[in-house]
Amino acid sequence: MKNYQHFIDRQTKIYRIPEPVTLESGKVLMDVHVAYCTWGTLNKKGNNAILICHALTGWANAEQWWTPLFGPEKSFDPQKDFIICSNVLGSCYGTTGPTSINPETGEVYGPDFPLITIRDMVQIQGLLLEALGVEHLKLVIGGSLGGMQVLEWGVLYPEKVDAIASFAISGRHSGWCIGISEAQRQAIYADPNWCNGYYTAEKEPKAGLAAARMMAMLTYRSRDSFEVRFGRERQLGTGDFAIESYLRYHGDKLVKRFDANSYIRLTQAMDSHDLGRDRENYEEVLRGIKLPTLIVGISSDVLYPPVEQQELADLIPNAEIRWLKSPHGHDAFLIDMEILNEMILEFGANKTVNTLCRA
Repeated sequence: MKNYQHFIDRQTKIYRIPEPVTLESGKVLMDVHVAYCTWGTLNKKGNNAILICHALTGWANAEQWWTPLFGPEKSFDPQKDFIICSNVLGSCYGTTGPTSINPETGEVYGPDFPLITIRDMVQIQGLLLEALGVEHLKLVIGGSLGGMQVLEWGVLYPEKVDAIASFAISGRHSGWCIGISEAQRQAIYADPNWCNGYYTAEKEPKAGLAAARMMAMLTYRSRDSFEVRFGRERQLGTGDFAIESYLRYHGDKLVKRFDANSYIRLTQAMDSHDLGRDRENYEEVLRGIKLPTLIVGISSDVLYPPVEQQELADLIPNAEIRWLKSPHGHDAFLIDMEILNEMILEFGANKTVNTLCRA
């Protein structure tokens, strides 16, 4: 099993949860580790904190992938706030997941790592924040898988949060998204070097995981984006279509930095995303979120289309919706970051004004 510890930034800290953690499935995890990064200083009241939730293959150092949002007078200002981002449960960047050692066997979990849910991820985040002395969160924010966690925070711990901001996500995973996830997992399973949850030849190219990433990249962008950037252009020297080279590059890049079993478990967790699951009616759960809520939809998102963000805005009573009009598709929240930063700042200003008016 490959060790991904060298992909963890030096700024990353590790918190070891002292007690066993019971998952939503009833399974119990022992000796859970949580990788996290922080910026700024927590005030004496413990209430100036912001929690950032990352996307599928993201990691704890949010400043590396959301750089334009960090700095004085920006969305994440370490001079004012205490900002936290933790690696999610099930990933391979320091938080307990399939690449971790199972303390009961002394071996890596691999495919034996249990099924997890978005709610499990949020539970782990809550335990971390408690250990850090955070009493209250000013904001919980994130996109895609991160946005799922944001919405769960609004349902699970509304008393601990002032506001939430969710980007490019729905309140429950659609059949469309579940189908895309399953196709990616089947690509991993079909790899001739994949056997019972392990690669039989560590040095061989992981074609299954690479193919899964290539499928995913097609849903992270839009048709117009690919047509403008690549069209039918061919690569000099090879004669391959430019889009073919682009997809292969991203497939190979992920293979070098991510674990296949983590990819499987995280996509399964995303498929489980349904705010109404084992609760009351789905619509009523959304109506029960009373927090000030920013919903950002992306006009060209084929993975989580605008109709799904509009549904959230229509049902969450105190929600306001903003549209990121971008040709880049789902990944626009990681591309058009300057525009996103302005939306977040405007939301914060509006929330402050409304709070003062109610007072």
